[in-house]
Amino acid sequence: MILVSSCLAGMKVRYNGTDCLDEMIQKLVNEDKAIAVCPELLGGFSTPREPAEIIGGNGEDVLAGTAKVVDRSGTDVTDMYLKGAYITLAKAQELSATMVVLKENSPSCGSAMIYNGEFKGKKIAGNCVTTALLRKNGIEVTSEENWLL
Repeated sequence: MILVSSCLAGMKVRYNGTDCLDEMIQKLVNEDKAIAVCPELLGGFSTPREPAEIIGGNGEDVLAGTAKVVDRSGTDVTDMYLKGAYITLAKAQELSATMVVLKENSPSCGSAMIYNGEFKGKKIAGNCVTTALLRKNGIEVTSEENWLL
């Protein structure tokens, strides 16, 4: 079983109420070969919501308490991102997930690139909160860009 970001399965759960449909991922969910999760919704966010970025580091730094996740208004939303990450980890462990495919660039799901924390659309190498926690616990995480490789 694999876990996939809900937005990749066509669910309109992104911060702006859209999805990032990947038809192959949606097919896996429809065939009960994958389970869709949204760490941000699991953390207590609603849709739509303000965009958020990691300030002061990456996902590992958020887990270590040396960086935080802040929305565009300046509100610290780190606790909600951590809550969603831990619920996603529990779900992955419960299902004995062999792989997790998460949406690249998201502050909760990005596995290779993140926004730099300035809300100007600039990306830097790094991973996000849920990805960092899953990898710390030995779970393979990849993005929609690399999952078939």
